[in-house]
Amino acid sequence: MAAESDYDALKLENQLCFPLYACSRGIVNLYTPFLKPLGLTYTQYIVFLVLWEQDGITVGELGTKLRLDNGTITPLLKKMQDKGYVTRNRSKSDERVVIVSLTDKGWALREEAVKIPAAIGQCVPLDPDDASALYALLYKVLDKFNS
Repeated sequence: MAAESDYDALKLENQLCFPLYACSRGIVNLYTPFLKPLGLTYTQYIVFLVLWEQDGITVGELGTKLRLDNGTITPLLKKMQDKGYVTRNRSKSDERVVIVSLTDKGWALREEAVKIPAAIGQCVPLDPDDASALYALLYKVLDKFNS
């Protein structure tokens, strides 16, 4: 039988995963009032962020950038296509590859979304130095998952 002190590792307050999880949910929830009028989920929004930066990429590249698997990204893209925001077309050079491109409607949404990052920044109580340090630490952890 383990000593009572060994069970300290099982306390919620001693879990790094919990504040990460809770903060992630909290941040995503901050986006809701800004995304709901646009008819977007947070996951659709981050797809747009990638496509506004690099339109016409493969589903695989999109999944890699967003750290999403095909089982998650494919239905998401189908919904976005059904709404007229994106097209999905097979590559002419390799039919196994699907290219995702924004439609005019998808590009137009960028004008409506342009103020969201600043609005979210006003909702998060971190000074710029702390925000930069947190960003760097989170990507340090994420990069370890890909090693």
